[in-house]
Amino acid sequence: MTEGSHTAKQPCCVPARPLPSSVMEIRGSERPLGRGASGEGPERGGPHRQNERSPRKPAGLNGAVDLWPIALDEVAGQGEAALLSADETARAARFRFDRDRQHFIAGRAALRRILARYLDRDPAALRFAYGSAGKPALGGPPQGEDIQFNLSHSAGQALLAVARGRALGVDLEALRPSDDLPAVAKRFFARGELSALAAIPQALYAQAFFACWTRKEALLKAYGGGLSLPLDGFCVSVDPRAPARLISTDFDPGAAGRWSLMDLALETPLDQRFRAALAIEGPPPLCRFRSLDR
Repeated sequence: MTEGSHTAKQPCCVPARPLPSSVMEIRGSERPLGRGASGEGPERGGPHRQNERSPRKPAGLNGAVDLWPIALDEVAGQGEAALLSADETARAARFRFDRDRQHFIAGRAALRRILARYLDRDPAALRFAYGSAGKPALGGPPQGEDIQFNLSHSAGQALLAVARGRALGVDLEALRPSDDLPAVAKRFFARGELSALAAIPQALYAQAFFACWTRKEALLKAYGGGLSLPLDGFCVSVDPRAPARLISTDFDPGAAGRWSLMDLALETPLDQRFRAALAIEGPPPLCRFRSLDR
């Protein structure tokens, strides 16, 4: 599941778009990564609600992107519900299964705690505004010091990306091989991507499918356009052994020169059962893994 994303029906063996995402928890306060290829408003100084899972205030972003893996089952049940706004509580109540509800609550609470550390504010006082496709952003006066963020989560895990002054999107997907993957690709992928997939060795097909999917979803989330930007309207690199790259778009001819894609699963100690991708406006940044424990 991804914050502010759209969904479309998929074959029964393949999760609904966006596909489930997960990541192994990574310890350590700061872990530099290699670079991929380009392609409601609180007052300052309010009290913080601190507990053993709240991170210390991070160092300045200074053009970097901070990546926060979150093990939702580990942070659940620590008073998260008290941090949520009325609209978030209402959204949580709409989940059919209790585990999904608790994961949503834990994810939103962790999001609030992390962003509050950057802004030196009370996590419960943060307010969010939502774009036309549901992508959240910090709202209210002042406007979050131009903090940009994006969250992707599923299967009890989450990944939050935080930057300053640069639009971004992150997607995290569980690798779930299925005989239905070619049919899903044919339905959603661009013609160039389908040609590239056809040339991939069969043993790497599932990896290539999810490499393509995460790269595309990360870019769509960075744009925040939802269904107005169809998945087959742009082309990304497909080979999971090669750097992520935006090749072309139908809706924005200059996009390939303005956006960078980074294939995080190739460059970080993420669990090999998952893939993750980051899309960010401008040149590839330094990415640093952060930990909730530090």
